[in-house]
Amino acid sequence: MGAADPRRRFEELYTEHYAAVSGYVHRRTDHPDDTADVIAETFTTAWRRLGDVPAGDAARLWLYGVARRVLANHRRGESRRTALAQRLREELAEWNDPAGRAPAALGEAFARLSDDDRELLALVGWEELGTAEIAKVLGCSRMAVRQRLHRARKRLAAELAALDEDLDRYGVRAVKLAKENA
Repeated sequence: MGAADPRRRFEELYTEHYAAVSGYVHRRTDHPDDTADVIAETFTTAWRRLGDVPAGDAARLWLYGVARRVLANHRRGESRRTALAQRLREELAEWNDPAGRAPAALGEAFARLSDDDRELLALVGWEELGTAEIAKVLGCSRMAVRQRLHRARKRLAAELAALDEDLDRYGVRAVKLAKENA
């Protein structure tokens, strides 16, 4: 067999079964983009596993099986993305809710910080990473992380103080950092 044979076989498979696979997927998805993604993944799998694809009409059934599994994976991914989006919406609602765990002033002060300070504080507060883990994420030493984190916290405390926020609600450390920065 020549080098062009697998390509030719795939082209024939695609040409012969695209309409059937497209219809199968289209009837099981709600959005054209999802349909296109699932079809593309189905035929990508067919290309990667070309040796496993049976000949004749059995190929269509094999492709339906692949499309079915791709659809299931797509739906699981969509469910995870939906759950994540919901969780983020809830966190943002709490963030902006003065009665929640983070007063609105904290959100405003946080927004005033540099991108680097916000990222560092988010890695600590939201991702709950330690100094060694943050050092790996940022590609620097643990000492550098400790210094940057100390400075970022000082700047956040200063921003809160500038907003006339009662720093006592954030603990003794916030009050101390604000005084150091004054």
